[in-house]
Amino acid sequence: MKSTATVLILALLAAGAAHAQLYKWVGPDGKVTYSDVPPPKTAAKVEQKNIGSAAGGAPSSAGLPYEVAQAMNNFPVTLYTGDKCDPCNSGRSYLKQRGIPFSEKTVTDNDDLARMKQLTGESRLPVLTVGRNKQTGFEPGSWGTALTAAGYPQTSQLPKNWQQPAAEPAAAKKVAAQPASHSGKPAAADAPAQAPDLPPATGNAPPGFRF
Repeated sequence: MKSTATVLILALLAAGAAHAQLYKWVGPDGKVTYSDVPPPKTAAKVEQKNIGSAAGGAPSSAGLPYEVAQAMNNFPVTLYTGDKCDPCNSGRSYLKQRGIPFSEKTVTDNDDLARMKQLTGESRLPVLTVGRNKQTGFEPGSWGTALTAAGYPQTSQLPKNWQQPAAEPAAAKKVAAQPASHSGKPAAADAPAQAPDLPPATGNAPPGFRF
């Protein structure tokens, strides 16, 4: 059975889905189980881990209540904002007050605007996306309806230590080229980066995986 659980975990890790979930629980017989399927109601010591590699600036569902985690994994929320935009500020405050984990994308130049248009088809701020549902302009009623339909709680259930990810530009910014060294090569070291040491295995989980 241990080999089966290990194979399952490795397969899930290899899949690399942005919102994949892995559950760990203890059955009535004391057996620890890992699965990508939610545990039965009789399970004890249930733990949930987001094993996907979310995009930069995206919130993680690790440690969040089950209802919130399921909603954000099925219907991720993204807010597009701009400078000196009062409706954007009101929308951001609304999401935080309701306890909605969201990614914030800032629109400050033409590249950001083009990226937002490409993804949402809109050019007016703010833009809120809840899964495939799109809201343009801040309107508490329609925003609330979209969030509730997606399964988000009516009131905040976020832990007190929850931290909202920092806002990021809507379009990825180009990195300036590094100055060349005297040899004509980039000044960065040529030696390949060393992979970090993996933490030891826990239970029947493979090395590198830890709840």
